Order: sequence, then C-alpha cells, then structure tokens
Amino acid sequence: MNTEHSSRGVLSWQNCWILAVSYPMMLAFIFLGKSWQNANQGPFAIGIVFTGLFLVMLVSSFSVVRHAEKLAEYLGEPYGTLILTLSVVGIEVAVISSVMVHGANNPTLARDTIFAVVMIVLNGVVGVSLLVGGIRHFEQSYNLRGANAYLGVLIPLSLLGLVLPRVADSAAGGHLSYMLTIYLIISTTLLYVVFLGIQTTRHRDLFRAGGDAQPERSGIQPGNVICCIWYGVLLVLTMIPIVALSEPLAEIVDRTLEESHFPAALGGVLVATLVLSAEGITALKAARSDLLTRSINISLGAALSTIGLTIPCVLAISMIFGKPIILGLNWVDAFLLGLTLMVAVVTFGSGRTGVLQGAVHLLLFATYIVSIFDAAP
Repeated sequence: MNTEHSSRGVLSWQNCWILAVSYPMMLAFIFLGKSWQNANQGPFAIGIVFTGLFLVMLVSSFSVVRHAEKLAEYLGEPYGTLILTLSVVGIEVAVISSVMVHGANNPTLARDTIFAVVMIVLNGVVGVSLLVGGIRHFEQSYNLRGANAYLGVLIPLSLLGLVLPRVADSAAGGHLSYMLTIYLIISTTLLYVVFLGIQTTRHRDLFRAGGDAQPERSGIQPGNVICCIWYGVLLVLTMIPIVALSEPLAEIVDRTLEESHFPAALGGVLVATLVLSAEGITALKAARSDLLTRSINISLGAALSTIGLTIPCVLAISMIFGKPIILGLNWVDAFLLGLTLMVAVVTFGSGRTGVLQGAVHLLLFATYIVSIFDAAP
C-alpha cells in the first residue's frame, strides 16, 4: 500500500507539469527554430523568447534537483549529496557540450562558465549561506575533515585546469597543447574518481554531519526500488529539454551580448546561474536549518565536480569535434581564483563559521562581478 501511495506521488502533477510545458517548447524550436532565427526579429520579440526559454530551463533545473533530492532521501548520505551534485554538473556539461558541438564558435564559453560556477559557489553561495546561518545561529559547526578533503582536491585541480593553460609554454593565449590536453583529461578524471571512492566507500564519515541536527525522514521507504526508478526516469526526462533548448538560448545570448557590447563573460555567468540556482537554494536552506555540513558538501561538491568532470568532458569534446577551446584565465581572474581558494582555506580551517566569514566571501563575489564589467573590450 505504501508503495502504491509513493508511486502515485511520483506521478503527481507537481512532478509532471513541467514536462507538459518544456517538451512542446523543445519541439517548437526543433521544427521552427531555424526559420525564426533567420528572420529579422526585433528586440521585443527576442526578449520575450529569451525570457520564456530561460524560465522553462530554470524551472526544469529546479525539477531535476527536486527529483535528485527525492533519490537522495531514499539512498541517504553521502550518496544523496553526490546524486544532487552529479545531476547539476550533468546539466552543465550537457549545455556546454550542446553549444560547443552545434552552436556558434565560442572558445571561451566553457572557461567562462566553469570559472563563473567556481566563483558563484565558493563566494556567492557560501557567502550567503554563512551569513544567513551566522545571523540565525551565531556560530555553526561542520565536519572539518570533510571540508578539508574537498579543498585538498579542489585547489590543485582548479589551478591545473584554469591557470596552467595560461602559463604553460607549450601553447599561447590560454590554449592547450595536445600532450597537456591528454594529461589534464586523464589526471583530472583519475583524481576525481579517487575522491569519489573515498567519499562513498572508505571514508564516508568525513562527509556526514557531526554536530548538525539530522532531519527525520517522513514516511520515506529506503528500500522502495520502484520509486527510485521512477524518480530516475523523471530526472532524465526533465534534463532532455534543458539540453535541447540550450543551443537556441546560447545563440540569443551571444547575439544580444555582441549587439549590446556587454562583456562576453556574462554568457558564462548566465549558464552558471541557470544550472546552479536550484542547488544554491538547497545549500542556503540547509545552512538556515543549521545543517551546515550538508550545505558545505553541496557547495564544495558543486565546485569540485565542475572542475573534475566538466573540464575533462569539454576537453574531450574539443578534441573529438575539432572545436577550439581556451581554458586559461586572464591574470585578473587567475588572481581572484587564487585569492578565493586562499580565503576558503581560512574559512574552512577551524570547524566553525559565522557572519564575518560570510561577509568576506560576499566581498570577493562582488569583486568578481565588478571585474567582469571592468574588463577591457
């Protein structure tokens, strides 16, 4: 009886209505998108289409995260956070890959998106979470060893993936040589796989809450395989329109940025915002509920999975399809990345956080936003 009730809950209108909206829009762009793009549309029409596309993709990403959270409730930690993180990074990789393969040639989109994800997560999401949690609970504790494990992998991978291409002598201008590309694909993937191994098997306790209050599971049946399968199917079905609609969205964004003379890096910020909104809200809710370990796992896990999975994927796609890619950051962004990582080490070095740490991270996030508009045209 419980299984039947859970199955009906899976197929409720709240879980399925977005499919009824996103799939017709996806089919409309598949069959009519090219003719619409070739027509000389005015700013108002472009704005309406962009708003509709962005809202549908944003709500779909929230739906993906909701399905991932349901799976997380069945499977428990650390698998819950892992599923949530991989679902979000899966959207990110799919969107970037779709634009790289089918869209206009934009060699810096992957770099701008990856860097935007890291800065939004480590400074924006972490800053707001620590600030809100500090205001509500004064000081909060978390699993120090787990945070250090994340940072111990995140720091070398982010510097190797985003800074090394800028300083390497083998290729100029932020490009990578063939040998360095192969090396980064293999080394980054292997280190991330090792991290997943210790997260899910040998050292699972590093990523579980110590002092955080543990939420009760209301009526969830951990062994309900049928519901797990249904939520997995819904998750995949919800991701398909996001991938399909990413190309027309990227084309509209590129065209708008070019005509309005806005910085090209805003395209990466837009993609990062699209894929991170739901996960960021989840991390914020966890911090507000004094579940700081979960909030940190989500935030640092999002940054690490972006570096550990997105970089190898976009490098492989670049090689397979012959699409040029620039991963090396400019010197201002490289400085901000290094400063962010140093501050993160200090923030997550004591086992307790408060309002001050949140304010520092928000200052760095504001600096990142200002640097985008301050960049030379």
